[in-house]
Amino acid sequence: MKQSDVVISGGGMVGLTLALALARGGLKVVAVDALAPEQTVTADFDGRVSALAYAVVRMMQALELWPRLEANAQPIREILVSDGAIGRAASPFSLHFDAEEVGAESLGHIVENRHIRAALHAAAAQETNLTLIAPATVAALRVEPAGVIARLSDGREIKATLAVAADGRDSRLRGQMGIGVIGWSYPQTGIVATVHHARPHKGVAYEHFLPSGPFAILPMTGDRSSLVWTEAASKAPAMLALDDADFDAEVAARFGAHLGENEVVGSRWSYPLKFHLARDYVRPRFALAGDCAHGIHPIAGQGLNLGLKDVAALAETLLDAARLGQDIGALDVLKRYERWRRFDSFTLAASTDALNRLFSNDIAPLRHLRDLGLGLADAFGPARRFFMRHAGGDIGKLPRLMKGEPA
Repeated sequence: MKQSDVVISGGGMVGLTLALALARGGLKVVAVDALAPEQTVTADFDGRVSALAYAVVRMMQALELWPRLEANAQPIREILVSDGAIGRAASPFSLHFDAEEVGAESLGHIVENRHIRAALHAAAAQETNLTLIAPATVAALRVEPAGVIARLSDGREIKATLAVAADGRDSRLRGQMGIGVIGWSYPQTGIVATVHHARPHKGVAYEHFLPSGPFAILPMTGDRSSLVWTEAASKAPAMLALDDADFDAEVAARFGAHLGENEVVGSRWSYPLKFHLARDYVRPRFALAGDCAHGIHPIAGQGLNLGLKDVAALAETLLDAARLGQDIGALDVLKRYERWRRFDSFTLAASTDALNRLFSNDIAPLRHLRDLGLGLADAFGPARRFFMRHAGGDIGKLPRLMKGEPA
């Protein structure tokens, strides 16, 4: 039986970042993932990207991951938010964010997920306090007074002081530990694709609010942008079934002509949009992080940032407790993490849900109201700067990692 301080179910971007932060802080960590590293770290671009808020970039710098990522990260210099509909001129009111206004070089970065995974695996391989077991899953978890015993799918067992579930929104361990969720499905599907365009994007991200849902254009390295296209679930299958030329035409109708001719390159992805919040984040000797704890609408591109904020807060809570000689699996220690993260997660989840409901329609009174709101927010500097800081993950009680300091 392998001994460890912490066992983490899930070796994705959230789980492996947590494992690395804890191991760097002196705890012995075992991370268990269903996929072998060669399945998650590939040379080919698979179409998936993440928006890293600038507070998360500071965290990546503190964990010494940023040097592995910076060359493949596209800074977001500006964000333009507008409202409209296909075949109708955009509203004259819009909201414009500029990094220079808050004295920052960028409002965040867009990075391909394969580069994030590669950086994490490379760092994990050099960390003596961290063991990655993959491919395998945590088949069962037994909680005892002094620790937990995780039985893996290959029959091995790991004894640890604490278990953390970071294995996604459909986490088996969350259900096994009796933690329920509040949630629902949206009548929308997310379509993800990458577009090559004729003109440089200059680091500008766009969020067009259309009646079917938001259509985000996120700048990538090279003359490319990632599209996160929210479409009515009833229409999405037909869109995905189009041939390349017709799909390009549908994208162009939403993308606009400001970057010249567009061509979708690589694979198209789709996924149903859902909302969920775990009723609890912790149990004795057990904690949730990332999508296990919350799943939000992609309207603001904050899903991974929310999970990495969990990582920073949980790492700080556990390492501070360990330095004081406290039991890192004790419920009173874990409740500190839950109190820290639960309100912030709920607030962001509720905000994204409300924004999606407000903007994903073509009801004239609501359209006029939200256009007026965009115009007022853009005209009022303090509000505009607050929203920029919110998008950058730079509000509230920040964990040390998100300030760029060691955990």
